[in-house]
Amino acid sequence: MSNLALSNFAYLIAAVLFILALRGLSSPTSARSGNLFGMIGMAIAIAATFWIGESLNLLLILVPLLLGGSIGIYAAKTVQMTKMPELVALMHSFVGLAAVLIGLAAVFNIFETHSIVQRFELFIGAFIGAITFTASVVAFGKLSGKFGAKPLIFQGQHLINLVLAIAMVFCGVIYFQSESIPAFIMMVTLALVLGITLIVPIGGADMPVVVSMLNSYSGWAAAGIGFTLNNSVLIIAGACVGSSGAILSYIMCKAMNRSIISVMLGGFGADTTADIAGQAERPVKSGSADDVAYLMSNADSVIIVPGYGLAVARAQHALQELTTKLIEKGVSVKYAIHPVAGRMPGHMNVLLAEADVPYEQVAEMEDINGEFSQTDVVLVIGANDVVNPAAKTPGSAIYGMPILEAQKAKMIIVNKRSMAPGYAGLDNELFYSDKTTMLFGDAKKVVEELVKAI
Repeated sequence: MSNLALSNFAYLIAAVLFILALRGLSSPTSARSGNLFGMIGMAIAIAATFWIGESLNLLLILVPLLLGGSIGIYAAKTVQMTKMPELVALMHSFVGLAAVLIGLAAVFNIFETHSIVQRFELFIGAFIGAITFTASVVAFGKLSGKFGAKPLIFQGQHLINLVLAIAMVFCGVIYFQSESIPAFIMMVTLALVLGITLIVPIGGADMPVVVSMLNSYSGWAAAGIGFTLNNSVLIIAGACVGSSGAILSYIMCKAMNRSIISVMLGGFGADTTADIAGQAERPVKSGSADDVAYLMSNADSVIIVPGYGLAVARAQHALQELTTKLIEKGVSVKYAIHPVAGRMPGHMNVLLAEADVPYEQVAEMEDINGEFSQTDVVLVIGANDVVNPAAKTPGSAIYGMPILEAQKAKMIIVNKRSMAPGYAGLDNELFYSDKTTMLFGDAKKVVEELVKAI
């Protein structure tokens, strides 16, 4: 078997392992094996690439490989769970930047001519990569608070985006026809600007959808790199990531009542006007840990709604201990997970899995919403927008967004640091309900007090 045939066979095995990795990551129970499949597949793909390489400068390859791998290992071991969405957005930006750099390297290679198909592939891969790069950087800034979470809306933003897109395609057509390097550079530059203008009008509350869409973009950018390098495993892996990211984006859009087309065009969710945050201060009913512990201990059923505040306080392990105590007292306990709770899809599921919460206790929104009306106590811990009844108010910034129906429970306990609005900037009528008791304080400290009281 020739080296080329052997490498193609290795790429095929790697591609199958990548598909198995995606399948494994679809469920918390198989996520570890999915990660293992992906790591083995990547190792095989790298080894096969070295096998077929000719006149390789090993120093230029191995040094960046070791440096990047070391940075990646360090980041994975030290990143806090609250920073995971920012890390994911940053990783997407690297994929996009890689697509742009490879495209530029191929175009500036004067010793190689490109066919019509290759020029088209370079055009597609480079502009998707450029948009992915700058859009992911903006998303990172919004998620980390460096750029502010509020949407930056300016007059004529959609017209500007349209002009930029048309100009970008025009330059791409010029390159496609004449292989003009200046036209290619201009196309990439316009795409970089377009990536910024598409994302800045999007508010922080919509970032989970943005993250999933950028995941899709990074996949298609990787596929473009694969065509440029004539690398089948990159094409397959990129297509898998791109398509799965698009499906996830659709699921997120459905969960937030957004249009998938609006997501792709940018500025979705930015035209709402009924922001009710900042109203005059209203009285709420607050309680103590002892009072809440008594209520939960004597309940037949409890549903826990975790949110971003749980991640910030790193309270998942204390919450699991609280759950264990309640179950020992004969209380039925379940966790209700909203699809966009946290700052990225699956954020809460990962947190609970880290705390060894049994998977059978975790229920998705559509499966548990019907149970709230029969539930004695709902504990909302660090969540806000996903239980906000404002989603049913026309004109609200989150109008039409499916929510967890916590307001239907017999009694509601809400743990928050303060009465500050959620990421969408909206006040929450649930907090002022006669059935609601506010339990102020850091989530971890409050839950530990509940455990002691029970």
